[in-house]
Amino acid sequence: MTRQPARYDDRRVALVDLLDRVLAGGVVIAGDVTIGIADVDLVRVSLRALICSVSGDERRSP
Repeated sequence: MTRQPARYDDRRVALVDLLDRVLAGGVVIAGDVTIGIADVDLVRVSLRALICSVSGDERRSP
């Protein structure tokens, strides 16, 4: 039994809704880039970014 892939092409999501979901739940972006010559790694860059919303405390004491 094969599993059918999910179809998302018939649903439309507004950009603001997508951004709201991403900021509410947060998202991590990670990636690695390696530059090398002749199978010798010269530069390696690792990037990790956390994107989420930060809300301030509305109940500040005087």
